[in-house]
Amino acid sequence: MRRALRAAGAAAVLALVAVPVSGGSAAADDETPPATASAAPASPEAALAEKFAPVMSLVEQTEECGPGEPYVPSDVDIMFDNPSVALRGPWTQRDLVKAGPSQDDVAQGLPGYALDLPGDPLDPQCSYEKWANAQWGKEPTPTIYGRVAFQEGHEGRLALQYFFFYPFNDYNNKHETDWERIQLEFEADSAEEALGLTPVRAVYSQHYGSEYATWGESPDEKLEIVDDTHPVVFVSAGSHANQFSSGVFMGNNAELGFGCDTTAGDQRELRPVVKTIPTDDEEAAEAFPWTQYRGHWGEVGPRRFYEGPTGPNRKQAWNRPFSWSEKARASSFEVPGAGLVGSRVTETYCSAVGTGSDLFRTYVSSPLSVLLGLGVALLAMRWLLGRTRWETTPLPLRRWRSAGQTANASWQLFRAHMGLFLKISAPMAAITVASVAARSLGFVSGMPWWWQALLAVAALGSLLPAAAATVHAIGAIAEGRPVTVAEAYRGSWRPALAALVPLVVAGVVIVGCLGSLLLTPIALLLLTGWTLLLPLVVLDGVSGFRAWWRSLALAWRSWRTILPVAVFALLLLTTAGLVIAALLFLIYPAPFVILNAVPPLMVALLWPLVMIASTYCLATAQAAEQAANTPTTEATAATEEAAGQQA
Repeated sequence: MRRALRAAGAAAVLALVAVPVSGGSAAADDETPPATASAAPASPEAALAEKFAPVMSLVEQTEECGPGEPYVPSDVDIMFDNPSVALRGPWTQRDLVKAGPSQDDVAQGLPGYALDLPGDPLDPQCSYEKWANAQWGKEPTPTIYGRVAFQEGHEGRLALQYFFFYPFNDYNNKHETDWERIQLEFEADSAEEALGLTPVRAVYSQHYGSEYATWGESPDEKLEIVDDTHPVVFVSAGSHANQFSSGVFMGNNAELGFGCDTTAGDQRELRPVVKTIPTDDEEAAEAFPWTQYRGHWGEVGPRRFYEGPTGPNRKQAWNRPFSWSEKARASSFEVPGAGLVGSRVTETYCSAVGTGSDLFRTYVSSPLSVLLGLGVALLAMRWLLGRTRWETTPLPLRRWRSAGQTANASWQLFRAHMGLFLKISAPMAAITVASVAARSLGFVSGMPWWWQALLAVAALGSLLPAAAATVHAIGAIAEGRPVTVAEAYRGSWRPALAALVPLVVAGVVIVGCLGSLLLTPIALLLLTGWTLLLPLVVLDGVSGFRAWWRSLALAWRSWRTILPVAVFALLLLTTAGLVIAALLFLIYPAPFVILNAVPPLMVALLWPLVMIASTYCLATAQAAEQAANTPTTEATAATEEAAGQQA
């Protein structure tokens, strides 16, 4: 009985697609096609298009103007005989030809003309979503367009195409309306023959490129098929790039899309109404006059990057479907686990590209204001950098230095003894990179929880011995003594153990204070003391919580030097690796096991430099304390000079 109802519904839809598009669409149900009186198929092309119609899976939007995909594949009727849509000429961007153009108006071709929707794609906010909802009414009827195409020189092959129209492209290159497509390929000479066959390949459009999956007797695992004939299309939220799965996809060029596409999250499954465009151009022009339009489906003007697209008939796939599909990729750059693994790298890259796109769009809209803001920012940076002195020498260690001099001296010492410091951090680098690699390759997921906890503790625990060994080596260098990696670790393991508990407790207190806006100043003060804690334990032998109180007392005297250095070091450790991984992906999309290993590797490489800076901060604080406690003319002069330079 259920199969009979489905067959009757399919026949009813086939009867509808034979009628030229001039009225409303048939109602669609997400689960079952509409069941009405049976009718003979309108044509073999329509029967084929109905048999293999895709199931569209969109990211669910739970509230208007909220995250998710607000647009469904639409009937283009909303663009015609609509007084809110303007047909503009090619002479200037504001030339109004007609308000509410009809399909017959655009059927003349009109290359260079544009259908202009109300709104500004550079600052869309929620205007296009509200406009689309007003045209659709209470519940839109998802609609797609099917078409059978052939290409000379590719005899024995048939392309079944589906075109999807959306009112707006809400991606990095925002523009009015969006046309996307998929293509199913058969080894057949006609639609009648293809009705008894299985497609050999499915090709999904993605930005300026495409991706394919084999079908046939052994379909690719990534290709999801419903009821044996309906491919599932996962629609990227905003960009409408068609994907084979639910996840996060990164791109670094026009074909992949510059930025991140996401089909992850709760899905809304649609079974759209299929309207079949005849293969013959004259029949297509009669049934669907808009297929003759050669202009833009959206606003154009001097902002070419954001202009509306041309229609399906202007794309290579329309007349040369196999020339288009031959350029398709076998895969996309999908983030493992829908972005859960290596999410920091992914989020950094996606946020950076998105922020850059927003800034560029703002510049295109208002270049003067953006240039003025950048000029003010550069002047402010120049003023801040000019507030400190930079010239210094790395030795002697214990002397007062400004924040700029501390950074300069740290780099000089690190560069002069780079081999030693990198060897000290090598065990830490190996442990942290191995830990990340194990997680990225999936080795950790099957381990017991205590193995995973042990792996995490080993990665974090490697930081302290490397830090203590670095500080011990700095002390030896300052005293002119030769030092090796083995000696640095032997001479620092006891101080490292003594500093462990106060470091952990102080770190927890700092993180807790950062969670409150009112306690943030206290957190910054504690951070300056925390910066000095380990060098104080290793070099001066102060142990336990006495070291924390001592470090706070020293930090209070020289916080203008220590705080900028501590904040900069923290930013360097937490962002440098992520930024480098994102830039690496721009140059070459390396496997995620490599991208995920870049941040911890950069932490290991920068860790000695950060500890050198912390040691110089301690030396500055001790020099300032000594000057304050020595009431000589020379010391007083030095203290006054320090007070003037610390700003």
